[in-house]
Formats: sequence, structure tokens, C-alpha cells
Amino acid sequence: MFPQDYNENPFIVIWELTRACALKCLHCRAEAQYHRDPRELTFEEGKKLIDDIYEMNNPMLVFTGGDPLERPDVFEIAQYAIQKGVRVSMTPSATPNVTKAAMQKAKDIGLARWAFSIDGHCAEVHDHFRGTSGSFDLTMNAIKYLHELEMPLQINTVISKYNADYLDEMAEMVERLNCVLWSVFFLVPTGRGKESDMISPVEHERVLRWLYDLSKRVPFDIKTTAAQHYRRVVIQNKIREQKSISDKEHIFYEDALMSGKTGQIDGLGRAPKGVNDGNGFVFISHTGDVFPSGLLPIKAGNVRQTPLAKIYRDSEVFQNLRNPDKYKGKCGVCEFRFVCGGSRSRAYNVTGDYMESEPYCVYIPKAMRVKKKKANSK
Repeated sequence: MFPQDYNENPFIVIWELTRACALKCLHCRAEAQYHRDPRELTFEEGKKLIDDIYEMNNPMLVFTGGDPLERPDVFEIAQYAIQKGVRVSMTPSATPNVTKAAMQKAKDIGLARWAFSIDGHCAEVHDHFRGTSGSFDLTMNAIKYLHELEMPLQINTVISKYNADYLDEMAEMVERLNCVLWSVFFLVPTGRGKESDMISPVEHERVLRWLYDLSKRVPFDIKTTAAQHYRRVVIQNKIREQKSISDKEHIFYEDALMSGKTGQIDGLGRAPKGVNDGNGFVFISHTGDVFPSGLLPIKAGNVRQTPLAKIYRDSEVFQNLRNPDKYKGKCGVCEFRFVCGGSRSRAYNVTGDYMESEPYCVYIPKAMRVKKKKANSK
């Protein structure tokens, strides 16, 4: 497999169609509002944006929000993209907007996948996190509709101190709901998300190891977001299991490839190489502002003034993020920096510097261990 050049084109584009949403989620990156912003990209501007995205080697496109279904033209926008050949997914909120008719329309136009967020194994945990009573039951009803329509289901879960003790129950529920992918997000303290809601660095490591063990025995695939060090955990387990690549000074994404259940990459999100903020990933806000990700709020330009490709390829922040040798602290010397690199968004939101070390990783790089050993031997 020839790795994609992320200096030129992203693997995935996230477009925040609107910030309007009926929910009040505790962690909401967008700090969503009940009403639409009149400054949103128009339908015509959206078509132009889709044209530009398609020309960047046709990456995956995800519609997010707020709640994408708050835009009455969401299916027209999706249809335009799909007819061009763009692979489109959508992450709507579980509100009364999610009707069987809406799902049928999505299927009719060829939407690739429908993703729902479930952040607890029961209504009490999920509804508290989502800030809206009845959200859990709405989600379950919507998933029932989805299965009736035979559309692929993706489940998104944000790991926080509110649900970290119920992960076994969550995994059982995800399997029972017959999803194709469990996308596990690790909280980043931005928007409404608070650092006090996050699990500790040690707990991050425990959960990542648990996910790896889980990935070997469940029928669905697992990927992580804002937990790039999951890739390190996968590789470390491969080293232990296969006694391979253990002496490499620099470990690359090809070392993490596994024969997944569908013959692709298992547990690492299907990308041809590691994706990180600004490095294979780009986020466009509802007003056209461009960011390395929705969790890293450093504006690099606006698609109303500058083509997306130029912003992605030429802006200083994106170029910095695509150079792991520029990372600071232990991330900058870590042998896994080319495959992991830590969450640049968490580094920024915790330390104020997007090039600093991942603050919620407990791993000590080989170079630092060797240096300490030499110092102690003197």
C-alpha cells in the first residue's frame, strides 16, 4: 500500500454545516446554539466547497454540527457531493429531526454511513452527558429505524469520567446494536469540555489497552479520535505478540498495519497512514473558517477568501503540524512520533502550545530512557 501524501491532500474533511442543535451536551466542542447562524455557508458556497474538496484527491467527507439536520438543505448538499463521487457520512444529533423518513431520504441519495453518539450504557449516564432527558431512548429508536432500512451504523462515544467505569457494558451494547464501527473519542477540553471531566493519563493508557484487547474479539471495528497513542499501544502489542520491529529507532504507520476482519487496517481507522490534527485532517466551520481540527481552534484561513487546498497545503500551522520532528518535549524524540504524534488538539488546549507533548500519555520514549540510563551509570 502506497501511503497518501498528507502534505498535499487530507484523508478526511469535516464540515460543520451548522451550529444549531437542540441538545446541550456537556462536552460540546461547538458550544452549539438553538438557532442557526445567518453567516453559515450558503448552498451555492457549499457546492463550491465540495468541488474544491473533490479536487483534493476526493477525501472522505463528514457532515457534522451542531446538528446537520437543522439545515433544511442538508440532503441537497449531500446529494450534490455523492453525485460527484464523494463518500459522505453524517453525524446527526438524536433529536426529533431523526425520523425514519429522513433516514430513508439519506439512503435514497446514497449516504455511505449514519453515525449516532451513545455515551452511556443506559439512559441515566447518556442523558446526563448529553444534557437532554430522553436522548438515549430517541437514539435507540433511531437505530431501530436504521436497521430496518439496512443502513450501516457507526457509534461514536466520548470517553470521560462519567462513563469510564462502564466500558464493558458499553462494549456489550455496541455489539448488541450490530454496528460496523465503534469510534471512540477521548475528551479534549475545548468548547464546553472541561479538563476536570477527563480521565487521567494512567486511565487513558488502561482504556487504550482495553480497546486493543477488545478489538481482537468483537465483530465490529474500533477507531480512536484524539487518542493517537492508541497506535503506539497496537504496535507495542504486536511487538510482544510477534517479536518484530522492536529494534527500530523510527516506527512508521506501516508497522501498525494488521489484517483486519475485512482485510484492511484493524483498529486504526482505515487510513493509509496515521491521521492527526492538520495532518490528513481538516475542519471547516459553519462560516467557512478552516482549522486543523474542530478541537484545535487556530484559524488558518477561510474558504470564502482562499481555496481550501491552498490553506491546507501552505498555512504555517498546518505545515508545522505535518512535521513530527518539530514536536516539543518527549513527543519530539519519541520513536512513535511518525505514527502517533500525540493529540495536537489536547496539547494545545492543556498547555497552550499545539506543538507541545501530548499531556495525557504516560509512555517514556526510548531515547529518554537510554539517556537516563547513561546518566545513572556515570
